Amino acid sequence: VPGHGIEGTWEGRTVRLGRAGWAGEAEGGTVLSVAGEAPVPFAFEDSLRPGAAELVAALQAEGLPVSLLSGDAEGPVAALAQRLGIADWKAGVLPEEKAKIVAATRARALMLGDGLNDTGALAAAHVSIAPASALEAARVAADVVLTSQDLTPVTTALRIGRLARRRILQNFGLAAAYNAVAIPIAFAGVATPLMAAIAMSTSSILVSVNALRMR
Repeated sequence: VPGHGIEGTWEGRTVRLGRAGWAGEAEGGTVLSVAGEAPVPFAFEDSLRPGAAELVAALQAEGLPVSLLSGDAEGPVAALAQRLGIADWKAGVLPEEKAKIVAATRARALMLGDGLNDTGALAAAHVSIAPASALEAARVAADVVLTSQDLTPVTTALRIGRLARRRILQNFGLAAAYNAVAIPIAFAGVATPLMAAIAMSTSSILVSVNALRMR
């Protein structure tokens, strides 16, 4: 059952393993329940990925809002959000709810996720990133896959993205200015075929050299 857990039948009795409220326990994280038996809760604690705290701090330093969406119980999510300094967080979020929240901010959303429950949100985001250790479905849905578990390179990816956009806009401007000068000369019949060939090559070289400044 997506977002809740797994259900089966054992010796004629229903067995559930998953979210507490769904599996038969009012509170808690993951619960195993067998019909006619007392539910058995399991306590898990996630460790931070390398670079997670540094990434959140870097994004917030740039004035970018950071949100935490998790399907886990409220207690662990609140503790994690406090540890990372994230004020905007939501717990108990189902996969389809994640996708809807991200889709609502599609024009500006960068989604970072690694689980099966994140695939819808990763696909809905304007840009999505998954670490190398993410589930295969998450890696397929993501636009960018990191080559390690360390999340620090996300800041590098954002910097490269901004620089690339700047170079693209510069090249559009260069091409427009170049053509504004060259096309009237061609219409006037002043340019010879050799001059036109040189002009075209020069235009291509100009934008290529500008793009290489990314390095």
